[in-house]
Amino acid sequence: MLLYLLLKLFLTFLIIGLFLYSKLLPYKDRLHGRYKGMFNFCNRIFSPVITFVNARVKPVNVGTGLSVDMSQIILLLLLLLLNIIIR
Repeated sequence: MLLYLLLKLFLTFLIIGLFLYSKLLPYKDRLHGRYKGMFNFCNRIFSPVITFVNARVKPVNVGTGLSVDMSQIILLLLLLLLNIIIR
């Protein structure tokens, strides 16, 4: 029971971390102190996974010269699914 609770908390942390990672990625060089450390921790987790997914899934074209990177969306859906499956 405790293991499932800890796993759900960790998955929730990853979901929130993925959201913050995607928002802060363009500004990573401006971060400082504790926030830079937290970003680097999330970067070590998400960067290899996103690179792996990017190699297999192409961006979706949503307009003229405009496309959406699907790797973060796929990772978010997987994390949400795992969070729902674990009881």
